[in-house]
Amino acid sequence: MRFPFSLTRSMAGYLLKKSLSGEKHFPLVLMLEPLHACNLRCTGCGRIREYADCVDRRLSIDDCLGALDECGAPIVSICGGEPLIYPEIGELVQAILARRKHIYLCTNGVALADKLPRFKPDGRLFINVHLDGMENTHDRIVGKRGVFAQAVAGIEAAKKAGFQVCTNTTVYKPTNPHEVAVLFEYLSHLGVDGLMISPAYGYQAVREDNALADDEVFMTREEIWSVFRGLRELLRDFRLTATPVYFDFLCGRRSLSCAAWANPTYNVRGWKGPCYLVTDRHYATYRELIDQTDWDRLGPGNDSRCEHCLVHCGFEPAAVLASNRRLRDMARMAVWQMT
Repeated sequence: MRFPFSLTRSMAGYLLKKSLSGEKHFPLVLMLEPLHACNLRCTGCGRIREYADCVDRRLSIDDCLGALDECGAPIVSICGGEPLIYPEIGELVQAILARRKHIYLCTNGVALADKLPRFKPDGRLFINVHLDGMENTHDRIVGKRGVFAQAVAGIEAAKKAGFQVCTNTTVYKPTNPHEVAVLFEYLSHLGVDGLMISPAYGYQAVREDNALADDEVFMTREEIWSVFRGLRELLRDFRLTATPVYFDFLCGRRSLSCAAWANPTYNVRGWKGPCYLVTDRHYATYRELIDQTDWDRLGPGNDSRCEHCLVHCGFEPAAVLASNRRLRDMARMAVWQMT
């Protein structure tokens, strides 16, 4: 199966419950950022730039669990910053698992092999390692030699210890599609359980800080469509975690409305609004974020900041929700999940 049965069952039951309740805006994944400090400075990362004035702050475990209880999402993506340098990361993961939630623990992999003893394999826990290319490419993007090797060593150690491991790859304008295929072949041989891929988003903070011209790093909507049409053929035989409907969207063959409300972000400043990528303000409560945000004004054609955004945090949940509305899409999802 593409995902563990427990995750599929939990999500299906959750979606059915929300559908029957008539609730319009509800969370699928809580993007939890316990800190913004990091041991790298990657080319495309907006967090270390946007939150530069508060990198020394971090959430307490009670803060994190309070946010989870407040929104009630069935899945938690622990991100940042680099979560593995959060001092209580082992305790935080165990506390979230005790609430019967599913976790994607996102990491650059630098400290993974060393920090692995803090965790225990669990059917609800995925370790999600960020890799944007093979060794030379990835090390250039993260700005430090040896990071690819450290991440691979972490993946190997995690798989040997019995953990579920997936990877996350961001596609930039200079990305070589054939290198992505080589990377995915290599990761598959390492036993990686799932391969996530998404186009980059042109963070304003990255644009201002980057020595390269904006159009040298980030793609337009039309360029993304062209690149992902080629990638679809190259990556057809790999265990991608991108749903068929979302990949249709990436190829320009399906229209989706952004569902940014489905992946709310909580960090040291509060509930980040309106979405994981764009910041207008931070709210004190989850309910304020949902009720005070004009969700219809977001997305391509509505907000200029969204014009070339096709990133999974807004459109993958939209794809999941859209798949439940058409019988053909439901059948495609079922077949895809079983492969």
